Amino acid sequence: MRFGFVLGEIGHGLRRNVSMVISVILVTFISLTFVGTASLLQLQIGQMKNYWYDRAQVAVYLCTDVSPSDACPQGEASTDLKTAVEDKLKSSLLQPYIKHFYFEDHQQAYAKFEQQFAGNSVAKYVSPTQLNETFWVSLKDANKSQIITESFSGMAGVEEVKDQRTYLDQIFSILNAASLAAIGIAALMLVSAVLLISTTIRLSAFSRRREIGIMRLVGASNFYIQLPFILEGVVAATIGSALAAAAVLSVVQFFVQGYLATRLPFTSFVNLSDAFLVAPALVVAGILLSAIASGFAIRRYLRI
Repeated sequence: MRFGFVLGEIGHGLRRNVSMVISVILVTFISLTFVGTASLLQLQIGQMKNYWYDRAQVAVYLCTDVSPSDACPQGEASTDLKTAVEDKLKSSLLQPYIKHFYFEDHQQAYAKFEQQFAGNSVAKYVSPTQLNETFWVSLKDANKSQIITESFSGMAGVEEVKDQRTYLDQIFSILNAASLAAIGIAALMLVSAVLLISTTIRLSAFSRRREIGIMRLVGASNFYIQLPFILEGVVAATIGSALAAAAVLSVVQFFVQGYLATRLPFTSFVNLSDAFLVAPALVVAGILLSAIASGFAIRRYLRI
């Protein structure tokens, strides 16, 4: 096989269809950037789940004077009831599951409330005694939170037991929906890229149908005739996928790590090591998709 001839045919085809080649590069770049972003978003959701679920606490809210009467018929939790809750948290039955716990009284809860609602007029209408005194419980294994919930639900002096993971589940469901939307858009863009690559190869083959006829007359093999067309699509898609990989790396370096991580230091974000796992996969995916689309197009429409 004369590789010089094959390379010459590739260059000739790329120059002849330069506008279509640019279109393939752009569509491949955009579609694989969506794929890379969706992949990183899934990694980010996984990291955030591991980070926040390990830190999620179970709140044992004690009764106040304004608590619902069906949950707190005795009104404000007395000192004896608070002691009973604390003793149960310290019991040998629950200690294997509890990492640590602390008590938050009315004044501490009110100070936290004022900080959270600073500048909001609602703070004027809330008094410390209206806010629940709370035992905040951190677990050794966040998946065992049901044990704490069942142990204190319905206990005298306890208004409600709340697992913070229920709030996190709502946030992560929204993030998962956004990730699925990104994957759906990426899939549509990939289909567009495959169709555009196929169209480009068909046009390139049609414009060189005379050369193809001569090659067949002199006994060139089907593979030898198809190879330049396949490599044309591969070259264009490789450039687009390389740009997509560079875009993913840039987003992680400059936006995620350079911006988000510095302004939200209390959580964990994907880093360049994660991006370097995704970037090569994008290049490989671009090459494989273009090779398959090009081979299918030349085999079907030229009937070699």
